[in-house]
Amino acid sequence: MKKIILLLCLLVAGNSFSQIKLSGIVKDSIGNPLELANIIAINETTSALESYGITDSDGKYLIALGKNEKYKLQVSYVGMKTFNDVIETKEANITKDFTLALDNSLEAVELTYEMPVTIKGDTIVYNADSFKNGSERKLEDVLEKLPGVEINDSGQIEVEGNRVQKITVNGKDFFDGDSKLATQNIPSNAVDKIEVLRNFSEVGQLRSVTNNQNSVAINIKLKEGKENFWFGDVTVGAGTAPSPNDELYLVQPKLFYYSPKYSVNVIGDMNNIGEPALSNRDVRSFGGGFRSPSRDSGTNLNLGNNGLSGLTSAQNAQQVESKLLATNFSYSPNPALDLSGFIIYNTTRLNTRQESFIRYTDPDLGIPDEETTNTGREASDQGLAKLSLSYKPNANNQLDYDVLARLSKDEERQAELSSVIGTTSQLDQVTPFSINQNLNYYYTLNENNIFALEAQHLIRDEDPFYNAFLNNDPTNNDNGIDDDPNTIDEDAYDETAEQLGLNRDLDFYRLGQNRQVKSNQLDAKIDYYNIINPKSNISFTLGTILSRQDFNSDIFQFLDETGSNNTQAINPNIDDGEGNVLGGVNDTQYNFSDIYLATRYNVRTGKFTFRPGLSVHAYGNQNIQFGETFEDNFFRILPEFEARVQFKKSESLTFNYRMNNQFTDVTSIAENIVLNSFDAISFGNAELQNGLSHVLSLNYRSFNLFNNTNVFAGVTYNNNIDQIRRDAVFSNVISTGTFFNSPFADESLSAFGSWQKRFGKIQTRLFTRFNYSLQNQFIGDRQSVNENFTQTYRPEIRTNFREAPNVRLRYTYTVRDVNQGSRSTQIITNSPSVRFDAYIWDALTFVTDYAYTNQNDGVNSDSFQRWSARLGYRKDRDAKWEFEIRANNILNIDANISNNIGTFSVRNDAVFLQPRFVTFRVIYTL
Repeated sequence: MKKIILLLCLLVAGNSFSQIKLSGIVKDSIGNPLELANIIAINETTSALESYGITDSDGKYLIALGKNEKYKLQVSYVGMKTFNDVIETKEANITKDFTLALDNSLEAVELTYEMPVTIKGDTIVYNADSFKNGSERKLEDVLEKLPGVEINDSGQIEVEGNRVQKITVNGKDFFDGDSKLATQNIPSNAVDKIEVLRNFSEVGQLRSVTNNQNSVAINIKLKEGKENFWFGDVTVGAGTAPSPNDELYLVQPKLFYYSPKYSVNVIGDMNNIGEPALSNRDVRSFGGGFRSPSRDSGTNLNLGNNGLSGLTSAQNAQQVESKLLATNFSYSPNPALDLSGFIIYNTTRLNTRQESFIRYTDPDLGIPDEETTNTGREASDQGLAKLSLSYKPNANNQLDYDVLARLSKDEERQAELSSVIGTTSQLDQVTPFSINQNLNYYYTLNENNIFALEAQHLIRDEDPFYNAFLNNDPTNNDNGIDDDPNTIDEDAYDETAEQLGLNRDLDFYRLGQNRQVKSNQLDAKIDYYNIINPKSNISFTLGTILSRQDFNSDIFQFLDETGSNNTQAINPNIDDGEGNVLGGVNDTQYNFSDIYLATRYNVRTGKFTFRPGLSVHAYGNQNIQFGETFEDNFFRILPEFEARVQFKKSESLTFNYRMNNQFTDVTSIAENIVLNSFDAISFGNAELQNGLSHVLSLNYRSFNLFNNTNVFAGVTYNNNIDQIRRDAVFSNVISTGTFFNSPFADESLSAFGSWQKRFGKIQTRLFTRFNYSLQNQFIGDRQSVNENFTQTYRPEIRTNFREAPNVRLRYTYTVRDVNQGSRSTQIITNSPSVRFDAYIWDALTFVTDYAYTNQNDGVNSDSFQRWSARLGYRKDRDAKWEFEIRANNILNIDANISNNIGTFSVRNDAVFLQPRFVTFRVIYTL
């Protein structure tokens, strides 16, 4: 690895020293500097684009050229005649100014080469072909080469540090709500332009009066000839794994059709090689593009999540089978009406294995070290359907309606062997469904008065079932806990079993729990915007959140091993700490209301923009449990403030302050016990109040194409007071927790920075992130403060040659320091990686990825490696057929090793992976 890094550094140095600089000023005919003028240098010998540049606010440009070469220069600016010139470089730098004249002709000017990057107001346009070398296959392969654009670790697109909220293709919605389906499925050879829309607003009427600073969308423009024709590709593959019984297969059709009136996208997937088009987690988080009307109100209401919590990624499974059928459509019967929607059906089957070593950090807990081996199987069937309507009869009216339905059937089976409590088996099942509807109407009365109505209604029903099977020795129920940590303690569960009121005369404990959570929420508001003058406006908002949640649960014990209906209800004798004995049944109704009035004033003066605001809230909290009612009604004023300095068109500094009010969900309020798992029991608190937080942030952004340097940085401080906290009591490895409001404040400070710079064909990037937090921890009657500091550094260097192989080197260094009471733990992670891709002889594509990770927590030092490669052949760039060989886990690494620090423990986990396998694939391109 060190030799590769040294070689690339020499390559960068050699590239830099073999170049000269061409600089100067671009002006108009009366001497005014022209900002954002384009300069292109074309090598006359190779006819290839050598370099490009964009002028800054003073009209200055700077580009790098090779020595002793001849170049054709094109200097262009909107509304001006393109200036063409030829220069010949020697050994010295060159200074050359250009003067452009107005273009009064009606004929279009045809340029020989297009600018790789252009800026048009808030839109950055990338010419995709300028960043391709032929090894790309999907949209993500192009996106990760664009300056200012990143594909994060979860596969989502980020621009200038902001996550992309929406992707369209030729202006039409593409599976609204998730960018992974676009990045991993749209073929790269169909992409002409990539338009990054900063300060994006879906409602043109509100663009000038709403705050869209962190809103980003991407529009993909297709190449000519892709409209009115089906395009895409179909991949079929097969292979073998080390086990002779594991026949591997892959079938992935990805088809697209676009016309001015309608579009259809079909994505299919059926494979057992661990490459799902969408994972369980992806589908679960697929939001459909919905945004709550109260997102800026200062009120955060958590409705909870009662689905499966284990959801494993395909990369961390030993065996993966996945099937997907997804179709997206849009139809415009007339210019005023747009219809769109999608249907997604996804099914996944995973086999998992994990070995863990757990050390509890608080010596007063008296919990022995624990070794566990967990094997599991996850089965998930998920369906989503969305229909959207947008009606714009004229410039003053817009009506939008969306409905998203979601249904799934999920199951997780786990068998765990613990060095402390022996063998246990668990089953989690849930079949949740939800319907989310959104209605928006925007009306412009005149140029100074705009009205907006936004309303969203959610119905959700979750019915998780939990079943645990644990061994018991009925002849040894009262011998207490074994103090020897090296032997299995068959009585470790006895104290909890006695508290739960279990029948202890059986050779096993087989527990069951039914739960049902029904949520019904209306979130609506009416906005009025008054444009006072071109530089200021004021808005008033009347809004409400009305929510009701019903929670029912019961715990029971099966009295035979077969799991028949021979059961008995559990009558726990667990004390809540105040002398009250908890039950095993919950019947809770939780009603929440928020009626608020808000105002915001927006004023721009010179480079500065100020946006003060405040909202007045009337809150109503009520929960009813077994005939008893607890109510909490109060008023609160929540201020907010934003200030922005716009130094240049592509450079700004933004400060933001907001006070937020946080409310919990019904499961934290239900007073009787709930089994989160056999070793984690909890009960709620009917008198829980809200938590309050102060959030301050400062963000800097500079996208500078003059010197090819992009800088994005931000710092955020959170002060959380009156937080809802969890108090835990341990009985060996079994924890019982509850919730309460605490006056102790939690604090956190996070900062990130990203620096990118291009040196000719070399792109460099340095990313850093710092997170510091002080959190209060409660164990019984003891309170302590956890101090957590994590620092991450990620330098990266990559080449972007058109006709030569490319290399990307990345190194991630992370240090995490945690002080938990009297104990301190430090985990150091080193992770270098290299990616090599080449397109050879206009026929062969070779891509390989290698990553090495080492983690050291002061006690254990573990490492693992990932290495994959693919070799493809196609006759030429436009060939219909391609043949490919892929190898995964080439080193046949058994497990992914990771060290993690939890609230009470340090874990060393080994997550077992798919073995080495090779697949042969055939791709046909339409």
